[in-house]
Amino acid sequence: QVQLVESGGGLVQAGGSLRLSCAASGGTFSRYIMGWFRQAPEKSREYVGGISWSSSRYYADSVKGRFTISRDNAKNTVYLQMNSLNPQDTAVYYCAAKVGGTLWSPAAYNYWGQGTQVTVSS
Repeated sequence: QVQLVESGGGLVQAGGSLRLSCAASGGTFSRYIMGWFRQAPEKSREYVGGISWSSSRYYADSVKGRFTISRDNAKNTVYLQMNSLNPQDTAVYYCAAKVGGTLWSPAAYNYWGQGTQVTVSS
């Protein structure tokens, strides 16, 4: 059983940056594919991207070139560096974990954090 706790959300102006962190406990972190999702008000959840144990990465087109996912297996932590933020990035951001499956698929994530709010003002 893996527990995930996100941090680092907040309010930022358009064009600014934030880095989200997701600390994992209770499992073998290096085994997991780690993903980031977001959900804006009245919108469906969006798969932002994921990172494998070996740091292969996938990004949604909407964030490619602006967001970077990284992981530190020694610290059991995954990060989401968000640059050039715009108001459309406003959402609750969730990290998630799965064992196996494909990196580019949002399916099969079965461990979730509680989410952290990111608000981008114009």
